[in-house]
Amino acid sequence: MTERKAMEIQEKKTLTKNAVSVESFVFIALLAGFILLFGTRMGMVNMLNTMMNTAYKLLTDTVLYLTAVAVIIGALSSLLAEFGVVALLNKILSPIMRPLYNLPGASIMAVILTYLSDNPAVLTLADNKSFRSYFSDRQIASLTNLGTSFGMGLIISVFMLGLKGPNGESYFASVLIGNIGVVIGSIVSVRLMLYFTRDGKKENTIQSPPDMNTREIRSGGIGSRFINALMDGGKTGVNMGISIIPGVLIICTFVIMLSFNAGENGYTGGAYEGIGLLPQIGNKFKFILKPLLGFDRDIALSVPLTALGSAGAAISLIPGMLASGNITGDNIAVFTAICMCWSGYLSTHIAMMDALGTPEKSGKAIISHTIGGLVAGISAHLIYIVFM
Repeated sequence: MTERKAMEIQEKKTLTKNAVSVESFVFIALLAGFILLFGTRMGMVNMLNTMMNTAYKLLTDTVLYLTAVAVIIGALSSLLAEFGVVALLNKILSPIMRPLYNLPGASIMAVILTYLSDNPAVLTLADNKSFRSYFSDRQIASLTNLGTSFGMGLIISVFMLGLKGPNGESYFASVLIGNIGVVIGSIVSVRLMLYFTRDGKKENTIQSPPDMNTREIRSGGIGSRFINALMDGGKTGVNMGISIIPGVLIICTFVIMLSFNAGENGYTGGAYEGIGLLPQIGNKFKFILKPLLGFDRDIALSVPLTALGSAGAAISLIPGMLASGNITGDNIAVFTAICMCWSGYLSTHIAMMDALGTPEKSGKAIISHTIGGLVAGISAHLIYIVFM
């Protein structure tokens, strides 16, 4: 029996524990606290209905969209790997990506594809054998932070560029500064993640070091390779879409119910209702966040707090604030940086880490990215002050 086979058998052994232990009572207490937290505010029936309706809406409105994105990006990334674009980028950009992120040049693909689409685009890349061969285990885990930093970048930037100031002025400079802030925040996030996962020999070894002068290709002619790469990449996207369902539905439902408040008609059991706890916690730290991020009004805090769960929901708040004169060009730069860097990471990070096969590192990834997002916003604010 090989050593590897023995290790696999060892990992599959079932662990046992006393039928009743302290953790049984601790779990009951935590579950009761959870029910009381929501049930006393929303009512038990409304709480359960909101939970189910929110999960259903997330499945139909979010997961299916992300699956479609994953299929398209999976097909594209497979083609890029098949015809040598990833290998080319790795050679050209390694001198840049290494000193900035301590990642191979191929990681620029995660930046490009997530900027053009959304966070889960990085999953289809990481599931590609040719792409994955450039990375060690801990570098693969850090791709979640790198990709999430630029998720929905094009959508957010275009949205911000479409906004007009009170006198019709453009916010091009603010959006550009916000994108620079994202780059700074992403470097901090990835570097912290690599630092937190630096221990362990296995994490620092590449399982199949690639020959930089050769690359694997599919058999057949160019047309056959093109079609096969397209279909294989699309199938990978489908698998990724399915794999993120539990994380998105469970984690995002919980985050939404902690973030949102009752609707106009109070608690009805509808989707996207909650107890508004996270914004209340955020307001406790506004004495720190306001000077660091340059917010003059409390209402501006709602954008980064909402971005924790959904970047799309966060940017939808901005036009109303702009119309009421509550935000400035400085705020637009900060919003661009934070909405892009965080881009709903609390609702996707755990699912993405699980899909990458590194769920045990989710906590480290979230801590790293929380700091990275704050650095992105602070950097944008400071750059705006200096240059504008």
